[in-house]
Amino acid sequence: MKFARRKTEPPEVNLTPLIDVVFLLLIFFMVSTSFKLETQLMVELPSAEGVVSSDPVDTVTVTVGRTGNYAVNERVLLNQSSEVLRSTLEAVSKGRHDRPLILMADAQAPHQAVVTILDVAGQLGFEQISISTQNEEAASD
Repeated sequence: MKFARRKTEPPEVNLTPLIDVVFLLLIFFMVSTSFKLETQLMVELPSAEGVVSSDPVDTVTVTVGRTGNYAVNERVLLNQSSEVLRSTLEAVSKGRHDRPLILMADAQAPHQAVVTILDVAGQLGFEQISISTQNEEAASD
């Protein structure tokens, strides 16, 4: 006896339910994710190790005090605006912006004061800018 064979169709995988589940998971993760950046880190400024370099004679030194007041080559500026800082740096450097600029900032100095000095020095064309640190042994004394 000969039976007629039925034509079998290849099995199909229906991907619609799988795609629905993936989209639901994507929506769930997008809704439940918090994009607000909350940092509550206590930051301690690092001290540096290494050999203390001798300062060349013709450097420009800018000091930032604890309250954000500036001093250029030990001359205290009465106004903390960037225009006064710019004119003082121009006068002290005598137009020679190839001289090294040393930035000495107090550990408690406002960050904006340091950024203002770096911004003004960059606008004037100073390229050799160093940030002064203290040795770890001196910091612990």
